[in-house]
Amino acid sequence: MLDIKTIAEQDRATVLHPFTDLKAFASGKSGDPTIVTGGKGIRIEDAQGHSYIDAFAGLYCVNVGYGRTEVAEAIARQAYQLAYYHTYAAHTTEELATLSHRLVRMAPGKPSKVFYGLSGSDANETQAKLVWYYNNLRGQPKKKKIISRERGYHGCSVISGSMTGMSFYHDHMDLPFPGIVHTGTPHHYWGAEPGEPEEAFSRRRAAELEELIVKEGPETIGAFIAEPVLGTGGITPPPSGYWREIQVVLRRYDVLLIADEVICGFGRTGADFGSTLYDMEPDLVTVAKGLTSGYVPLSAAIVGQKVYTVMEEAADRVGAFSHGYTYSGHPIGAAAANAVLDIVEQERLSDRAKTVGAHFQKRLKEKFAQLEMVGEVRGVGLLGAVEFVADRQAKRRFDPELKVGARISKAARDRGLITRAMPHGDILGFAPPLVVSEAEIDEIVDLAYKATKQVMDELAK
Repeated sequence: MLDIKTIAEQDRATVLHPFTDLKAFASGKSGDPTIVTGGKGIRIEDAQGHSYIDAFAGLYCVNVGYGRTEVAEAIARQAYQLAYYHTYAAHTTEELATLSHRLVRMAPGKPSKVFYGLSGSDANETQAKLVWYYNNLRGQPKKKKIISRERGYHGCSVISGSMTGMSFYHDHMDLPFPGIVHTGTPHHYWGAEPGEPEEAFSRRRAAELEELIVKEGPETIGAFIAEPVLGTGGITPPPSGYWREIQVVLRRYDVLLIADEVICGFGRTGADFGSTLYDMEPDLVTVAKGLTSGYVPLSAAIVGQKVYTVMEEAADRVGAFSHGYTYSGHPIGAAAANAVLDIVEQERLSDRAKTVGAHFQKRLKEKFAQLEMVGEVRGVGLLGAVEFVADRQAKRRFDPELKVGARISKAARDRGLITRAMPHGDILGFAPPLVVSEAEIDEIVDLAYKATKQVMDELAK
């Protein structure tokens, strides 16, 4: 292995890192890259010998934890047998057929077929094309617009990035593209009127969605895409009654529901899917991340029966389904996914996320809810967030220049805890691997609390 200095120099000279201040990194002002060398369970190690608790599971994805040899062995077996073949013109592999069969059996709604990609972003690009294709085939060529939500996250590519409802993903990138419109965020803490209960707030958000559909023209609205629980937009569970009210509106205007389960899927909320937890009945489902626990890239667009039936019935008229990637249904990705889903099922990780998650939510509230600079503690399963405010009575945010959330995240990292400073506020986010124990939850919460107290003391000076 190269020495640490050489690796850092090569990286700085050649790698274009996502979500990195390019000038600060190029000049060295932001420090050297963190060279990650290994991981086991909920911990990773860097080249300098530091160990960190990864309380964000990579990017919400390492659900089964690091160092699972059974997944590595499945990848190796498939690579030795057949490292690659395409899925065009009805080619397949045993692992792919097995994976597709189990996804159709376990996915929410009325699933029929599975199309594969490599990331949540490309899967949501596929979903947009499916919406357009479906409505063209059934003679409704104007029904193409897709409604997303402010602060929703659906990817970084052209259309998925447009569906993402955060402006910094659009700035200087010529996004969003026309045909993507946004409706309000289902965050009761910031969005509710004084004294407005959650159920009333949910009805208001649904009424706003209906007003938007009517304004744009119901004949132009093809789909509504949403995460069951807002992820990158602040780790925000829906208010009571939200999904019930939203689905009434979608059905009234014949609008497809795309459930973006990239973060919520495969147990993170304490249910197999977030849609299951919230009684959602999606027409299309997007999965990635937890599908392989990040061990290899793989995503899937799960197509519901209603959409697929139209596609199949039109085949004699329009010919082959003309969409696909070189790596669609990659055999190594399928093998990894099957090994991961075996672990999820055998170790009952959805149930574990529910029980350990209940302990996690309790400990977060015990430690943080009474702090003067904490506005809200929220979460579900093994998703959690603490939002910091300058004045909790007036619900007044901190001056963004203070970078309170980022400072707390850095103070936690200095203590060996990786959390995430979420955008659009001073928010500390948590999404630990689903194999985390209650004792490890206690350690995570205690370290985060100490980091918070440190920054509180700094702000008081």
